Amino acid sequence: MNNGPDFVIDTMMTKLLGGLAAFAVTVSPIAATAQGVAQDVAQDEEPTLNLPSEINILGPSNPNLRQATAKVNGEIITGTDVDQRTALLLAASRNELSAEELAQVRAQVLRNLIDEKLQIQEARALELPIEDAMIAQRYADVAQRNGQTPDTMDEWLENLGSSEASLKQQIRGEVAWQLVLRRMVRPYVNVSTDEAQELLEMMEASKGTEEYRIGEIYVSSTPETRQQVVANLQQIMQQLRQGGNFAAYARQFSESSSAAAGGDLGFVRLVTLPAQMATAAQEMQAGQLVGPIEIPGGFVLMVLIDKRQILMSDPRDAELSLKQISISFPEGTTEAQAEARLSEFQTTVQSMRGCGDADSVAATIGANVATNSGIRARSLPAQLQSAVLDLQPGQTSPAFGSIEDGVFVLMLCGRDEPQDESAPDLDTIISNLENERISKRAERYRRDLRNDALIEYN
Repeated sequence: MNNGPDFVIDTMMTKLLGGLAAFAVTVSPIAATAQGVAQDVAQDEEPTLNLPSEINILGPSNPNLRQATAKVNGEIITGTDVDQRTALLLAASRNELSAEELAQVRAQVLRNLIDEKLQIQEARALELPIEDAMIAQRYADVAQRNGQTPDTMDEWLENLGSSEASLKQQIRGEVAWQLVLRRMVRPYVNVSTDEAQELLEMMEASKGTEEYRIGEIYVSSTPETRQQVVANLQQIMQQLRQGGNFAAYARQFSESSSAAAGGDLGFVRLVTLPAQMATAAQEMQAGQLVGPIEIPGGFVLMVLIDKRQILMSDPRDAELSLKQISISFPEGTTEAQAEARLSEFQTTVQSMRGCGDADSVAATIGANVATNSGIRARSLPAQLQSAVLDLQPGQTSPAFGSIEDGVFVLMLCGRDEPQDESAPDLDTIISNLENERISKRAERYRRDLRNDALIEYN
């Protein structure tokens, strides 16, 4: 059973991303695309306000003192709703929050719940049915990705302080929004074959240049909210650096359409990003988190998930045949005993004459051998990828592990080199361009819903 809502994609990214599926329910998001970032929908010119030179606050000066309940077009969001959704995020953060930090989290959760209400209300107004069976299936999919059944998922959520109803409501909001976009936005977005062909030619001309897989948490700001937005994002940064789940925070806090995919933008070329993000990405290492970075329309937190060369093979896509050789240490093993056992293990491994000799030699010292074929190098922990890719058949990696977990080496038995990637076909390019434009229009649509809503705070 999982300790938190983490869905892991690789070892290095476990703490930062938790697998991009952390409460990112798979509803085939049409808004999350390579260039579908919320910052692209910022207006060309920021509006200006006619404000007095001296500001005198009338009444309570702290807007965060509002109680965390509201009515959205007459529909109630209760304190329990906020509590249960906050519990999901706290489970992802794995850290204790101060009273001030918790208040900030709850305020953001309330804003998310308001958006969720608006999305569901819009689907209802358009008479778009959201079948209960569809929600149940999505819920079951989330449970399965967590290694649980729907029944055990119910109990797990209750132990967190959340509930089945809270997570299903979140799923309902996501499904509702996808149905709205499919009805009201997608039919009016078209990309010509000529546009797709031009982009294809640009990709082929860019062959060998790097593209970056970026995770983002984007929050819009105005001159009036700038300071508070920065403070909130700095607090999120602190939580992420202490082991918080990036995807879960993106799902709850990000205003980008990529939020439904845990903030994952996919692989993008730097020229498609705002200049500030592109500059930062060039200097980042895989797994690195930076921000807040000011971009047109707001601020963004970024994590570099991966990078690769356009239309070129990546050595990390090589398929490896490996033998994993390991020893364990009985409970109560002293440090001296462990050192002697480790020395014996390393000497024995060095005496092996390739993979054909590994099993019999390992048996002489009681070591375990497991054979794994078809392992992609990129699926290995980042710290091991380079070491294993540098091996020749029959050679072993440096030993790694601990007394508690055991000590391991990996022996390379074979390697199939990856082929150069082919350029995507025109249909794929057209689909990506359409999704980019849908993403921009979706954000404007959501802003219009907020502007027209009647919201009462208790």
